[in-house]
Amino acid sequence: MAGSGSRIIFVIGGAKSGKSTFALRQASERPGKKAYIATAQAFDREMEERIARHRKERSAEWETFEEPKHISAVIREITNTHDVILLDCLTLWISNLLLTDEALLERYCDDFIEMLGGHTRSYLCIVSNEVGMGIVPESTVSRKFRDCSGYLNQRVAHVANEVYLIAAGIPLKIK
Repeated sequence: MAGSGSRIIFVIGGAKSGKSTFALRQASERPGKKAYIATAQAFDREMEERIARHRKERSAEWETFEEPKHISAVIREITNTHDVILLDCLTLWISNLLLTDEALLERYCDDFIEMLGGHTRSYLCIVSNEVGMGIVPESTVSRKFRDCSGYLNQRVAHVANEVYLIAAGIPLKIK
């Protein structure tokens, strides 16, 4: 579980399930200084447009940190200066690591879970995709992505105070 005084909320769901909208709404209702950690990278025009839409959804009260790889370091750095932190999303983070630092992926994930265990101050809302409910991927890298995502999601759910599964825009509290 999270350290004393902190709250870790884990929001998981499929693509376009409404998980980011739900997480933003939950986090926006909390008082205090707010930080949004974005793991997405704009490698093409469509992704640039997605990122722009997400930015427009957030009010001016949100300070944005764009960090594709070193999310644990960012959270450690801002946890004492921000009351609310929204991390969106773990699966894009895993993709970023698989494409650039695959050899360090396990170490990054272990460090993230360790950081969550010592997280003591802010309300932390973490968004991730549920990718294990579909077919078995055809390629090795896709299977590695699915397996790593599933394993990390399990570990985050274990340390989280609350877990929500979002389906068709409807949240279901599962922990």
